[in-house]
Amino acid sequence: MTFTFQKALVTGAAGFIGFSLCQRLLADGIHVIGLDNLNDYYDVQLKNDRLAQLNDQPDFTFVKQDLADLKALEALFDAHRFKVVVNLAAQAGVRYSLVNPHAYVNANIVGFVNLLECCRHFDTRHLVFASSSSVYGANTRMPFSVHDNVDHPVSLYAASKKANELMAHTYSHLYQLPCTGLRFFTVYGPWGRPDMALFLFTKAILEGRPIQVFNHGRMQRDFTYIDDIVEGVVRVMHRLPAPNPAWRGDAPDPATSYAPYRNYNIGNNNPVQLLDFIAAIEKTLGVEAIKEMLPMQPGDVPATYADIDDLMRHVGFKPATPIEIGIEKFIAWYRDYYKG
Repeated sequence: MTFTFQKALVTGAAGFIGFSLCQRLLADGIHVIGLDNLNDYYDVQLKNDRLAQLNDQPDFTFVKQDLADLKALEALFDAHRFKVVVNLAAQAGVRYSLVNPHAYVNANIVGFVNLLECCRHFDTRHLVFASSSSVYGANTRMPFSVHDNVDHPVSLYAASKKANELMAHTYSHLYQLPCTGLRFFTVYGPWGRPDMALFLFTKAILEGRPIQVFNHGRMQRDFTYIDDIVEGVVRVMHRLPAPNPAWRGDAPDPATSYAPYRNYNIGNNNPVQLLDFIAAIEKTLGVEAIKEMLPMQPGDVPATYADIDDLMRHVGFKPATPIEIGIEKFIAWYRDYYKG
């Protein structure tokens, strides 16, 4: 069902994907309330610089707030009565979950249930929330399909994202809250996170330092350019999930439900070997990387590959930005931002 709206709440608005989504919604004439707690998981200056671009626009309102603060969140919902909410606020990072697991519980579990409660009590029409390709965990059948069972996560981050899907489905079942989960696949591009591979590799290569290449470069990732992610999110925002009349409890489909609930993959549908990704960075920079070959890290998976048939069928969109183009755009931004 097509769904129109004039105002949206975007959580994690100072983050990489949140900032990019806010820019797009504002360009589309949508009034955006952007929420973020501006935590110091990575450089807060980068978050503030993203926000500075958004704050210049009259239809953007920033709220510094934490999803774990239920009373403040209820007051925000009471004031705005959001019809559509996009949850991009989360403690991100697979490797960091090995170091600070409690951060994932507070942000990704407590914060998410608070958001669900507010959507329930203040009549939100559509909750769109970020899941992750990491939920596929120990799955090895490629490409990863939203119709496959994903009950074997290999990191706490992945488990928290799977929990979000389960929690959202519960609210869809109990309260008929329309929820759509989006499993993002390795997002990259301008204004990206400093803990992501492209950012780390570019910085190290330009500084003449070695880059860490895990699994001896045999990793494969479905690298997905930020503009493709945002296009997918916007299209999904406008499409309310409907119950699947063919859903059966004796053969349950994880992607759909008898309730108004859906999951989609948003990925480039074209996995790239890590060494080829590095080669594209080297070519754009005109510098050869010093590579430190390392084994697989705990919590990582050897490959990701998105089946996007449902996304194409239901919202008519297929990500298609080649890594060469996306990497060039990132490096142009990086050189400009860091004056390097």
